[in-house]
Order: sequence, then C-alpha cells, then structure tokens
Amino acid sequence: MNIEIRYFTKSKKGNTYKLASAVSEALNIEAKTVENDLEEKVDILFLVNAMYAATIDKEVKMFLERNKDKISLIVNVNSAATGKSTIKAVKKCADKYNIKVSEKEYHTVGSWLALNKNRPNQDDINRLKEFVLKVIE
Repeated sequence: MNIEIRYFTKSKKGNTYKLASAVSEALNIEAKTVENDLEEKVDILFLVNAMYAATIDKEVKMFLERNKDKISLIVNVNSAATGKSTIKAVKKCADKYNIKVSEKEYHTVGSWLALNKNRPNQDDINRLKEFVLKVIE
C-alpha cells in the first residue's frame, strides 16, 4: 500500500506540525508540506491541516488540484481552536476533483492565544497514532 503524508500550517505554534509529526512517527513515513507534490499515485493520503477563516487554506486546495490524479483516498487529520473540523471543506474541494475522502478522520482542538492551552497534548498525539494504525489495518 502506497501511503503519503502532506500538511499545511501558517502557525508559528506548530499544532499542525505536531499532528503531522505524530502521523509520520506512527507510519515511519516522512511528512512533507503541501508544497511537495506527489511523485506517484497513492492509496492513502493523510492530509494534515487546520481551519483558517472557517475553511482550509488555498495552499491545500491548490495541492489537491495539482495532485488530483494521484490520490485514491484522503484521510483528514486536523485541529482547530474553535473545535470545528475541516472535513466538510476538504470534502467540498476533493469532490471537485473526484477524490474520495474517508469518513474516518482525526480531529482535535488546538491551542490559539488563550484557547485550549497546551493542546494538542500528549494524549491527543497518542490517540492520533492509534487512529492512524487502525486506518491502515
């Protein structure tokens, strides 16, 4: 099974990077930014992202457009200070390119300013690693 990890973050705090790193550790696969296009078709793309202005960032959208013919399935992994998942926005974009999005996703709250201080925490990271391993079973 060919699996890749791509992530996008604007934040200097690193919540999304922490999640991408956890997926990387669980799978022993390098997590790369969405600036890095896929080299070949993948069975599963773990797409690690965050909510920006109530949607996913344009960089994520452009990555999906550029790589639409190389993605069989997206597994969404995300965090948001508000608690709102990005899966609807990912599905909306993926639907344009006929990319399937798994109903299984990992979502957790992330810290931002005074909200959800120290999240994602180690429990969140451990749950994510368990989730990732279950997805690829």
